[in-house]
Amino acid sequence: MGAVMLQGTGSDVGKSVLVAGLCRALSNRGLRVAPFKPQNMSTNAAVTPEGGEIGRAQATQALAARVAPHTDMNPVLLKPQGDRTSQLVVHGKVRGILHAAQWREGREGLLDEVLASYRRLSANSDIVVIEGAGSPAEINLRSGDIANMGFARGAGVPVILVGDIDRGGVIASLVGTHTVIDPADAAMIHGFVVNKFRGDISLFADGLEAIQQRIGWRSYGVVPWLADAASLPSEDGVILQRAVPRNGGRKVVACPVTAHIANFDDLDPLRLEPDVELVLVPPGQPIPDAALIILAGSKATAADMAFVRAQGWDIDIRAHARRGRPVLGLCGGYQMLGRTISDPDGSEGPAGTVEGLGLLAVDTVFCVDKMLARVSGTALGQPFEGYEMHLGHTTGPDTSRPVGQLSDGRHDGATSPDGLVSGSYVHGLLGLAEQRRAWLARIGVDGQGPDHHASVDAALDAIAAELERHVDIDALIALSETARRD
Repeated sequence: MGAVMLQGTGSDVGKSVLVAGLCRALSNRGLRVAPFKPQNMSTNAAVTPEGGEIGRAQATQALAARVAPHTDMNPVLLKPQGDRTSQLVVHGKVRGILHAAQWREGREGLLDEVLASYRRLSANSDIVVIEGAGSPAEINLRSGDIANMGFARGAGVPVILVGDIDRGGVIASLVGTHTVIDPADAAMIHGFVVNKFRGDISLFADGLEAIQQRIGWRSYGVVPWLADAASLPSEDGVILQRAVPRNGGRKVVACPVTAHIANFDDLDPLRLEPDVELVLVPPGQPIPDAALIILAGSKATAADMAFVRAQGWDIDIRAHARRGRPVLGLCGGYQMLGRTISDPDGSEGPAGTVEGLGLLAVDTVFCVDKMLARVSGTALGQPFEGYEMHLGHTTGPDTSRPVGQLSDGRHDGATSPDGLVSGSYVHGLLGLAEQRRAWLARIGVDGQGPDHHASVDAALDAIAAELERHVDIDALIALSETARRD
């Protein structure tokens, strides 16, 4: 058993992609690999075969490692549902709602559970590739840490520090991390990787030497800008804060970005279609003239319904439907399309009932237990694969016209009498090419993209090949063998 941990000089330095690429590269070498992230905070999650939920990035990393995703790969998951509250998921199941202050006080008690998950993975793997969270340089958060150095020291795992040269200041960020962290933490770091380099890597030779002279850590490589990373599912909302270049597609599919949008990676398959222009509509902007509007999932559906109204998007969506153009709601978006959303126990926010958009004759009532299941079936005459992950039951007349038939015999979703408004609880509904083509045919688009899974798999192979060229993977394997064996 071996292990190596990638920590970053900050958030969004590319740790998730590097871990995925290393998992695929090591798997290609015939090693049994498992990804691991002690603690994750993400609104995008996936369901495991045993019926738990983990961060989306860890599910992608499992695909890269060619193993089934498991709750041990991400034992602690925080799912933000407000500015100061998060849903706490431990070993795949909801354990409660936490305020920020509660988390800082109580996280240290989860370290034993995190270590137990790591040890189970280690027992069945040749190497575990571990992803940190944020940065160990956030020394104000060091006490009780389970995500970075708290875990690395508890497990005895060597650390590689990742710096992002694309954002600038990579020398200062690497040297600065060494300067501010505790010497015992610094001793866990054995080297660094510079990520997201654009241009001729040889031009950074002096920069590498400057870093190594100042901190004594060796370089394990300089990774070029990985264009294929754009084909991997998004882990969190960072991507929503960036301007995405328009691809000049023939038909616009618009998705309003609500305050608590979740599992928006459901939209990623649309990026594979050359005749589709996916527009993520930011707050403060009207929904543009579109062939199709999609309402994505939400971590706080009632609150996001209020947000939709505050932006005036309810007017835009109703006007779109009146013009005879289709609307599709996924999970929380499906719930918002209905008549009412009731949360009697305050599962996602204040208890009470709010009005939905009223475009579907259905009503949703939240319950304490969350539905978590991988599913498959048919919709619009074509197969789909995905998962359900939601609170509540949705009932009403329009459910008599379900969107899909699940393989276990259940019906999914609802459709308006005119067939223009549809809602489904299936995440990943648009992943298979045939299913996506059936939906796009409704707006006059001849879908040409591949299965999303195949696209992601090909991207992982391409990323792994780049890492083999630019990272000293042999040295990483040797380093992993120094991990403490309990």
